[in-house]
Amino acid sequence: MAKVTVDGIEVEIANGSSVLQAAEAAGKEIPRFCYHERLSVAGNCRMCLVEIEKIPKPVASCGQPVADGMVIFTDTENVRKSRRGVMEFLLINHPLDCPICDQGGECDLQDEAVSYGRDTSRYEEGKRAVAQPDWGPLVKTTMTRCIHCTRCIRFSTEIAGVPELGATMRGESMQVGTYVEKALSSELSGNLIDLCPVGALTSKPYAYTARSWELRKTDSVDVLDAVGTNIRIDARGAEVLRILPRLNDDVNEEWLGDKSRFSVDGLKRRRLDRPWLRENGKLRAASWEEVFAAVTNKIKSTTPDRIGAIAGDLVDVESMLALKEMFTSLGSPNLDCRQDGAVFDASQRGFYLFNTSIAGIEEADALLIIGSNSRHEAPVLNARIRKRWLAGNFQAGLIGVAHDLTYATTHVGAGPDAIAALLDGTHPFAEVLKAAKKPMLILGAGALARPDGAAIHAAAWKLAAQFNMMNDDWHGFNVLHHAAARTGALDIGFLPGPEGKATAQMLGGGVDILWLLGADALDTQAIGADTFVIYQGHHGDAGAARADVILPGAAYTEKDGTYVNTEGRVQQGFIAVKPPGDAREDWRILRAISAYMGHALRYDTLQELRAHLVQTYPGFALTGELRRLAGTNLTAPAGDLAAVSSAPFQPVLQNYYQTDPISRASPTMAACVAAHYPTLAEAAE
Repeated sequence: MAKVTVDGIEVEIANGSSVLQAAEAAGKEIPRFCYHERLSVAGNCRMCLVEIEKIPKPVASCGQPVADGMVIFTDTENVRKSRRGVMEFLLINHPLDCPICDQGGECDLQDEAVSYGRDTSRYEEGKRAVAQPDWGPLVKTTMTRCIHCTRCIRFSTEIAGVPELGATMRGESMQVGTYVEKALSSELSGNLIDLCPVGALTSKPYAYTARSWELRKTDSVDVLDAVGTNIRIDARGAEVLRILPRLNDDVNEEWLGDKSRFSVDGLKRRRLDRPWLRENGKLRAASWEEVFAAVTNKIKSTTPDRIGAIAGDLVDVESMLALKEMFTSLGSPNLDCRQDGAVFDASQRGFYLFNTSIAGIEEADALLIIGSNSRHEAPVLNARIRKRWLAGNFQAGLIGVAHDLTYATTHVGAGPDAIAALLDGTHPFAEVLKAAKKPMLILGAGALARPDGAAIHAAAWKLAAQFNMMNDDWHGFNVLHHAAARTGALDIGFLPGPEGKATAQMLGGGVDILWLLGADALDTQAIGADTFVIYQGHHGDAGAARADVILPGAAYTEKDGTYVNTEGRVQQGFIAVKPPGDAREDWRILRAISAYMGHALRYDTLQELRAHLVQTYPGFALTGELRRLAGTNLTAPAGDLAAVSSAPFQPVLQNYYQTDPISRASPTMAACVAAHYPTLAEAAE
């Protein structure tokens, strides 16, 4: 530790820290444009100049390491004069288009110019102009505003792992771009907008839509993948206009995937805003009384063993608990949350969680990925793996389709045969796992959605146990879910009861009434022709197209809800706007219809429902925190290892941008598919 003095304040800071970090530790604000805590130091903007005793000239504090006994001055006349000079140079070529710039009100350059700049300009020559390159459907470029901080270049190279951006020319002629004009191919490209300190990079779908001070801001949780990224929902009136990430070092740091950020326009398209009832083969608008009567009459005329329910991927825990308890009161054991038909042992929580935790990835020294493309299934989590890989002394192996995961991987094999090769030590990567002190394994949820899913589950667990991935202070067995509702549903046991039917059995005509709670990812063609389908959800997607009764629900931005991410962290989202038309929160619909049927649920308010949830499942009392499980004293999951087939693992997501009803309704996501998956876009047309 080094002791330094900042403006008369003595602070102690770790050796190797920068002068800028020491000043912040002393509570002093240092202006900066190019410096960012999660990026390498560039020292481009020179805005962070300070004076240091015994050094004759002002020093860029971001790149100057501290030394014991150093005396730093952050607010002398010389420092102020130097910063005014730097700001004057930065503004020489910056256009005066703040009134039409989408960054207005959130612009670092505006703030710093007011705080540290001159009140007049001495520059009379013409400003430079730069061509505006096309970086695809997400990021809007106005490179005339660029101040060459290179944050975007460093992010794409270091964090995203897709080094498409760079600088050409030098000095005033320097331009930041993609060398060859093309759409950005990173699933994290929207973070460039947050990082840009000026208006050079802004959101193309959000362009000229609203000003930041017009928006109502609500904290929530993203549900378009299972990472549980902390987000902020910005709304104006009854419309959600944008979604931004919130800082949470344990989950997403400060990043957000493009699908979660830009599919916001899908929230107002193809919405279900009134009940519908099918008569004579056609759906017609109906009242709540009519659909309640139709559902009640149908259920009362059907035996409980012929009634089933499937929960979708975006559903909150409260709604699933209400549906489960309603079906329990009806005497039906036919419940399932696994639309993909996955069958595996969920009797212990450690069998289906990301037990290492997302933050715990940084402690691992070896990784084996089985049947997963983490770059598409969880781009923010994949960035955390890349961060660990960049730190060094870390090797990753991959079993399945060989993908570019943005970090080096050893392709161990295409299918379960590779697991057997590791177990018997015939593959060289077994030595890597054996030598590691904290190895970890990631089993993709798609690898479990096979006929031999239970056997794959057991084989992966055996692999983890054999290579010391589970001990008193480390649990290296991880399941990476891609559905936000899956972990919470497993936690409350939304699974077939005794003699209950799983998804595949219910779809094949095994039930006469099928209740789909936001379930759109299943094969609706497999539903029996005579099955009466009740669809409860918020978008007119696959489930609604097959439904006989439609109950309009609320999207995740329109309700308070509890979600559990893939690592088992319980988090809560909050309502940002009200549901459209006659749509209501799902648990309220279920409470009302249960009373109509004479099996009223025991709660009338969300607070009562949550109190009941915590009482029934105490783990939900711990909100926002995570207790990592130990890897000892755990029995192995049930599964016949001999049942493993040799079929190679297949990708669970065909394209990253359209995986749920919201993103499938989004024009922006459709534009991304056209840019990155042209063959899929042509097939859809």
